[in-house]
Amino acid sequence: MSVASSVLVPYASYLRVYEPLAAFPEPERSHWARYARRSRTPGAQEELRRSLADLLPTPPVPVPVHESGEAFVAHLDGAVVVCPWRTRLRGWLALEELVAEGYPGAVLDAMLPPVVRAQVAADHERWLARNPDARPWIRTAVWQVPVRWFALFGDEDRQYEPGVPKEGDGAGRAPVLRYRTTMAQARRRLARALRALRESIDDGPMTEGLIDVGRWLEEFHPRAMVELDFGGLVHVVSEEWLAEERSAARLAEGIAALRAGDGEAANEAYGHLAERWRAIRDLRFAN
Repeated sequence: MSVASSVLVPYASYLRVYEPLAAFPEPERSHWARYARRSRTPGAQEELRRSLADLLPTPPVPVPVHESGEAFVAHLDGAVVVCPWRTRLRGWLALEELVAEGYPGAVLDAMLPPVVRAQVAADHERWLARNPDARPWIRTAVWQVPVRWFALFGDEDRQYEPGVPKEGDGAGRAPVLRYRTTMAQARRRLARALRALRESIDDGPMTEGLIDVGRWLEEFHPRAMVELDFGGLVHVVSEEWLAEERSAARLAEGIAALRAGDGEAANEAYGHLAERWRAIRDLRFAN
């Protein structure tokens, strides 16, 4: 394992949806069309730095006052697709999740004073009244990639770029590991996985997680692109670990074994994945 750098926290992975311009109403469509023509658009690390900067003031600013006008931009079959950051919405949702996880009151008060949390909650409630159908284009997981996310992808969707070490004054580059597929493929794979699980075992956390992801995907344009980005996790594992990482293929093997009635092989595949990602999650407690 490589040494974690405090500059690159959090060690998070991301599940993103990039939609075609046609999915957005005006005037937002024109905004993203102009935005996509920029010579350079900010990346994930820049988004992270901006978010961390908001936590430095006293009291901190857990949720931006204004929504971000930034997005990630990619191309699918020659067409521009965009993934809006929606930093304000994701901030509200992240704070709700933090409270729901049951942190002791004293810990929450130390991180975010009660008056700040109350103001943020009131702002979110007013905003939801005007935007009842809002949903984020990005889901985040810290210190892991949820195994259910791999059900959306095949090994052929995997894109790995080794890192480039820094030499002298030259800029280095961190490794990149991500999966990209079409929305149609992601939905088909998820449906097959759900069917195999329901026909073989009782409903459990894996089934419930896939249902949740499936409902989220249904909110987006059918010609969108789905991306799983290992994000900051590339900084806490070795390049050898990344080069041999094949969790999507391993989960596909387990699903295929379930469909074939081979419960032993399915359990072996899932057990391997669970142990592999448990080892990563445990790194949060390392010093």
